[in-house]
Order: sequence, then C-alpha cells, then structure tokens
Amino acid sequence: MVAFLIIVLVLVLILLLSSIKQINEYERGIKFRFGKYSKIMNPGWNLVLPIIDSYRKVDIRTKAVDVPEQEAITRDNVSIRINAVLYYKIFDASKAVLAVENFNYAVSQLAQTTMRNTVGSVSLDELLSERDKISSEICKVVDEATDPWGIKVENVELKDISLPEEMKRVIARVAEAEREKQAVITKAHGEVEASENLVKAASNLCSSPGALHLRTLETLNDMSSDQSNTVVFALPIEVLKAIEGFIKK
Repeated sequence: MVAFLIIVLVLVLILLLSSIKQINEYERGIKFRFGKYSKIMNPGWNLVLPIIDSYRKVDIRTKAVDVPEQEAITRDNVSIRINAVLYYKIFDASKAVLAVENFNYAVSQLAQTTMRNTVGSVSLDELLSERDKISSEICKVVDEATDPWGIKVENVELKDISLPEEMKRVIARVAEAEREKQAVITKAHGEVEASENLVKAASNLCSSPGALHLRTLETLNDMSSDQSNTVVFALPIEVLKAIEGFIKK
C-alpha cells in the first residue's frame, strides 16, 4: 500500500512538473481549455494541464517584414519595380491568434496590395520626391486594416524604386537640360553685374580729373611686365587738343 502511494505521488509530481510552462518576458501565451480560448498567459510560470489545456506562444517584439519587390504602374502610366520593409508589433496576442490564421503572412500580403494601390494613385515625380509622405500613407492604411488582428504597424519604409532603362535616360536628359538652364541663367546674371560695375567705373573715372590718365598708366605698367607684349599707346583726347592748340599759336 505504501509503495502504491509513493508511485501515485511520483506520478502526480511528474504531472505537475510537466504542466508548468514558462513564458518569457517578450512573449505572451494563449491558453485553450477543451479547445476554447481561456486566457492570456503572462510572463513567468503558468500551469497547463495535459489533455485538458493547450497553449500557443506569441512573440510581441517588433518584427520587420520584407515586402517583396513587385511591379506597379504609376498614375502617369510608368511601369516601375518597388519593394519596402514594414515594422509591426502585436498589442493583443489573443486577436493575433484567433482573428487570422498566419498574421505574419497576412501583414505581408496586405502591405503588398496597399503599396501597389498607393503607387498607382501618384505620379512618378511624386513617388520619387515624396517617398516619406507615401510611406506614411501606406503605413496608415495597413495599420487601420490590421487593428482587428491586434497588430500595430509602426512604420513602412520604401527601399528601392527601379525604373526602366529608357525612363532613366529620359530623367538624365531632363536633369542635364536643367543644369544647362541654370548655367545660362548664372552666366547672364554675371554679365549683368559686370556691365553694371563697368558703368559705375566709367562714371567714377569721368567724374574725377586725372583718374583716366592714372588708370591708363597703371594698365601700361601691368602690360610692360611681359616683354613679349606689344604696346600701342593711345594719347588721351585732352592731350591731343592741347597739342593742336599749341600748334595753332
């Protein structure tokens, strides 16, 4: 009889030890009793009775989902290939298990569809220049759709946007034309400023007696530093008039 009791106690002890399940801090457990949802198991040791109970662990840490590259057509009928990465976390583990079969796969598929639809509603210029805005729109749509699954979408980042080779050449030509346009505008502004400075210099030389002569002498001095230069000296008109008056006398 004593031996029988010992055997029973050992079996009960083994049963209890095998019923203890550990849930880590970054996890939540979904407990089922007789196949029906019972409760959420928090971090620590939890009792799960064999045969009667079952459970499933759910990781509640932020997850990154790589949205595969896919082809999409923009509003202005340009075919592109685009991919993205989506970050989400589970805020209600019971919904993530009960409301959807495979929440990771479901989020990925939803992100692909949403990204394709969003790209189709914008032009290529908007897609290239407003990537952050478009990413936010995709994030908002996917987040609203995944709320019933107990999932919070934290961020969506568009990674690569691949254009057809012909479109790349067109964009390169447009960029080159824009650079040439800016160069012409800059040169024109420089010529305007130079002409204005020349007008000011001429006005100052004319208004100051002897300034023109000093400028002429300075120019001749600069030119004489190189012996290979041939200098043709032009006498100021004032000097010629003075010589003409002297001859008439």
